Amino acid sequence: MISPHLLEIERSIRTLSLEEQEWLLERIKRQVQEKKLIAYKFIEKKYMDEQLAAMASDLDIQREITSINDEFTVTEMDGLEKL
Repeated sequence: MISPHLLEIERSIRTLSLEEQEWLLERIKRQVQEKKLIAYKFIEKKYMDEQLAAMASDLDIQREITSINDEFTVTEMDGLEKL
């Protein structure tokens, strides 16, 4: 169901010149594209967060990270003095 407010906007648009309608159409198009981009970024971030959470809880990945940390512990401390 189309709201009365939207019908009023449509009637107002009809009173605009062709140039004004084209300008408005471009503005609306740009705003819709920006909203889509923001929505896509949100969906992408949510997906990445879910993937990172899944990786963080993966036991194989946890073991590999522990192995890597153990392997580089000596290297990380090499040449460093405690302050």
